[in-house]
Amino acid sequence: MAEADTLAGNDGPLYAARKGVYPKKVDGTFRRLKWLIMGVALAIYYGTPWIRWDRGPYAPDQAVLIDLANRRFYMFQIEIWPHEFYYVAGLLIMAGIGLFLVTSAVGRAWCGYACPQTVWTDLFQHVDRLIDGDRNAQIRLANGPWSAEKVAKRAAKYAIYLAIAFWTGGAWIMYFADAPTLTRDFWTGDAAFVAYGTVAALTATTFVLGGFMREQVCIYMCPWPRIQTAMMDEKSLLVTYKDWRGEPRGSLKKALAHPGSIGDCIDCNQCVAVCPTGIDIREGPQIGCITCALCIDACDTVMAQVGRPRGLIDYCALDDVAVEKAGGTAPPVLKTLLRPRLMIYLAIWSAIGAAMLFSLGERTRLDLSVQHERSPLYVQLSDGMIRNNYTLKLRNMETRPRKVAITVSGLPGAQLWTENGSREKASQRVNMTISPDSVTRVRLFVAAPAQGLARQDFTIATYGRDGDPRGDTDTIQFDRPEAQ
Repeated sequence: MAEADTLAGNDGPLYAARKGVYPKKVDGTFRRLKWLIMGVALAIYYGTPWIRWDRGPYAPDQAVLIDLANRRFYMFQIEIWPHEFYYVAGLLIMAGIGLFLVTSAVGRAWCGYACPQTVWTDLFQHVDRLIDGDRNAQIRLANGPWSAEKVAKRAAKYAIYLAIAFWTGGAWIMYFADAPTLTRDFWTGDAAFVAYGTVAALTATTFVLGGFMREQVCIYMCPWPRIQTAMMDEKSLLVTYKDWRGEPRGSLKKALAHPGSIGDCIDCNQCVAVCPTGIDIREGPQIGCITCALCIDACDTVMAQVGRPRGLIDYCALDDVAVEKAGGTAPPVLKTLLRPRLMIYLAIWSAIGAAMLFSLGERTRLDLSVQHERSPLYVQLSDGMIRNNYTLKLRNMETRPRKVAITVSGLPGAQLWTENGSREKASQRVNMTISPDSVTRVRLFVAAPAQGLARQDFTIATYGRDGDPRGDTDTIQFDRPEAQ
């Protein structure tokens, strides 16, 4: 450690140097679960932009698309407009409550299986094994001198890192434009500068965070471990080393020589060797544990080999630890999970999801907003009637043209016409066709008798004339001269 890295007036280091972590290959239930989740997560991330979804001739056919240019968000049959951003907010709230639920139930399982940092780190660690070999071979190569073999392996490994990172950045921008079109434009140099800049930034961050920083992101950079401690309690299932069963540690040979005086832990360090963050779970709960449970797989394998019962390292709640330590039997996992706190989280999460689904099913796809033109405030026509002018914004959120009608209520004797019509053809209803998936501006003239209140509220409504009568209304003011 350089002197610049020491505290003034203190001989201790400012920070500890990173020790390389070289996780050993392991097989077991949790390792296979990690494989499954990683495969599904990567398939969804890389493949989703290429899924097509037919919405008709007036809308894009990409299943999931964040269309910033036209301010739309498409997810299969669902289309979200800017004024409906509360649906996105609802999804974020559901994601937050879902994390609370998972954390309260099984600790940092999100970190151990589905967090993007975990998924890409796991992928890069498999690349390490592919090029450098398993744990011992990686350590020998890292500690050995530079040679032609080491240079070749490092070059090959970093090239694969870079390819994965580039593919990751490239997949991200596909969510914001038509994937086939953007891919062609990207490689022909016709894409927007922001596309190249985004890919470069994400390539660099994926390459560095997944390829080199790895567990440091989880331990030092990510705030989530600190937040999670407030959500876990004595009933949360955590990866736990049962020290009352494993201690004192000793080799298998020593245990055979001294029956009954040595615990089940044979001090093989396999739990440490397979840990992706390099911690020793036998030292108790710590911030570096991401609850991936690979140490359980490793320990169960060793216990089977030496003829001892599995579960020396296992998922266990603190309350259950006390019961087992006293010689009792811990309750079933299902009973531990079915507790009031988790049920409340689940009920809230489900209620928000159900409310959003109901709202999506019942929402009208024809919206109206009205603005009263104030210059002039009103006009007196030759026949004595008073005319007010309004600007209507008709929002057609369907991917087909809509035939609609505009009517008024609460204004006796009112007549309507648009700037494309004429007073001679004025009536109590205006029919028109509006374009698909767009906002149409309409200038509406409303004439009413001069007798009445100087300022009177009335309602302008629009509804469909093509099979779906649902529409929207807006209450606005009609102005007349003050009575003399």
